Amino acid sequence: MKPKNISNRTKLYDSPFLISTKETHEVIFEVHKHEAGIEPYYHHHERTLLLHAVKGVITLNSAEGIWVVPPMRAVWVPAGIPHYAEYSRGLVLCDVMLKPELCRNMPQQCCVVSVPPLLRELLLHAASISIAELSSGHARKVITLILDMLESLEVRPLQLPMPSDQRLRKICKTLINNPANHQTLDQLAKSAGASCRTAARHFSAETNMSFSKWRQQLRLLEALKKLADGEQVNEVAVQSGYDSPSAFINMFKNSLGVTPHQYFKNK
Repeated sequence: MKPKNISNRTKLYDSPFLISTKETHEVIFEVHKHEAGIEPYYHHHERTLLLHAVKGVITLNSAEGIWVVPPMRAVWVPAGIPHYAEYSRGLVLCDVMLKPELCRNMPQQCCVVSVPPLLRELLLHAASISIAELSSGHARKVITLILDMLESLEVRPLQLPMPSDQRLRKICKTLINNPANHQTLDQLAKSAGASCRTAARHFSAETNMSFSKWRQQLRLLEALKKLADGEQVNEVAVQSGYDSPSAFINMFKNSLGVTPHQYFKNK
């Protein structure tokens, strides 16, 4: 989907880390809500980002892949990586922006990580600390604990790697536009100007996934966005290309270890 402008953003906390002296701070926190939409263009940051979906879903797009971030998860974006984001309806996002030198023991590539309840509460608390308390011992203790926890976050399998071969990217675009597409790889490859064997070989080499696994991952991530937006499992199963809700639920459980209902319970 082509990026388009999204300008409406409402801050929920007046974070002291976002005042004019923010460039001197090692860590910056912000919590805000977004209107649904897509950022207008690829861009990058001088700081490493942790984007935590407090409510709703954020989808991060880069040349290397797509990362879908439902509630209680976050996407880690190292400094300098070009990207743009898509925001679901009702998204509440907690941003953590870190100077790169703090991240030497943290992931060096984009990834989705789990956010334990304790870390979630610490992030929200850090974003609400008043300017007067910025230099307090309490604030420094909170930040130190957050940094310690960031070094041990569990990476979650919520990435869709993108191949660099233009023929394969054409296939991927076709499926991203319609995850329920049931065309075979042979059919898709022919329309993209490649043989089935060549397409299969390049998919494996460039994404570390078979074509069938890649398509399943696409359907899973698209389903996560729809489920987090409140759509029913039956509807999502059809939109994802599954013949029955039970088949979709089995795929979901095999991929994430729980059913859709369990995954979003209490989120």
